[in-house]
Amino acid sequence: MDNVLTDSLEQVLTQYGLGQESISITQRIIWIVFILFIAYLTDIICRKVIVPAVKKVVTSTRITWDDYLFSDKVLNSICHIIPSIVIYILLPFAFYDVPSWLSFLMKISQVYIIATTLKLICVFLSALYNLSSQHKQLKDRPLKGVYQMLKIITIFVGVIVIIGVLIDKSPLTLFAGLGAAATILMLVFKDTIVGLVAGVQLSANDMLRPGDWITMTKSGADGIVTEVTLTTIKVRNWDNTITTIPPYTLVSDSFQNWRGMQDSDGRRVKRSLNIDMRSVKFCTPEDLKNFVAKGWLKPEEATPQTVNLGVFRQFLENYLRHHTLINHKMTLMVRQLQPTPQGLPIELYFFSSDKNWIPYEHLQADIFDYVLAILPEFGLQIFQNPSGNDFQSFLCQTKKE
Repeated sequence: MDNVLTDSLEQVLTQYGLGQESISITQRIIWIVFILFIAYLTDIICRKVIVPAVKKVVTSTRITWDDYLFSDKVLNSICHIIPSIVIYILLPFAFYDVPSWLSFLMKISQVYIIATTLKLICVFLSALYNLSSQHKQLKDRPLKGVYQMLKIITIFVGVIVIIGVLIDKSPLTLFAGLGAAATILMLVFKDTIVGLVAGVQLSANDMLRPGDWITMTKSGADGIVTEVTLTTIKVRNWDNTITTIPPYTLVSDSFQNWRGMQDSDGRRVKRSLNIDMRSVKFCTPEDLKNFVAKGWLKPEEATPQTVNLGVFRQFLENYLRHHTLINHKMTLMVRQLQPTPQGLPIELYFFSSDKNWIPYEHLQADIFDYVLAILPEFGLQIFQNPSGNDFQSFLCQTKKE
């Protein structure tokens, strides 16, 4: 077919009185212009006709996955491939009589086709990642590292194919020869391979998701996971600094994930105050009468063996059970801890209904403000180490005496 077209064009040029050399040059120029025109026309048809038609069909459907798989980037990448294929097919018409030039230009065309195909695959993988990020069951999985690894493998295979085209060797032969260089490749891509394995472990065991609040003291991380890749995990700390952690560090070392708290019905408060043990005593009849009158103690419980600290604990637990900002369906108690030289710790253990940081801190502060203010009503005192003012007051009192 190409010989028929070439001979017909040569006959037309001969009728205009051109010599053989001029005919060859003119013929090649005409073919080059024709090839470029066809490639340009193909590109125009793809961008102005096919792409708008595909977009119209995509936007008219109710499903959402086609919006990602046929995005602008994917369609533009396809438009780059088709004209290059047209040029590759038509090149022999222009350089049939110059084998060396034809071979060189065919290789360049093949390399360009492979490169644009690699770009299309990478863009398509990015579209798949965006699609999976919107999926209900996959959006919280650290899939970015997996897609990055697929892109690396795609590019690696593409580079081998391009090298095979340039040196006229089968890509399979080159892949076979890479066995000897496997050790070097393992060293070069060590972090990537280890990161991929760690990412698979994190994903398979559901240990980490973007958006999780994690704490890892060893790495100085305390904040929200913003990105999970093959080589790094980015954590935005509460002071807005960014900490990057290798994925394998999270697998090999321990870290704290607060997702369980965020998904639960409450956030735990576990704080204690130290009671001066010298203020713990049996209640006097006046104390018992006062406690009963205020509703802090039931009349049948008012006995000579009643201790002011026990009344205080009972009052605190009743106070917490009626607090509107505390989740009463979760564990709630007021308990004693092991006595220490700094006093007797009384621990308040309950769960805040609001898990957000600021309301959570405000609730703790409000409750302990109230506890400290009402403590003297029970004849109890907070243990506090003596300060300089205490020693100064003691010395002044000693001098007066």
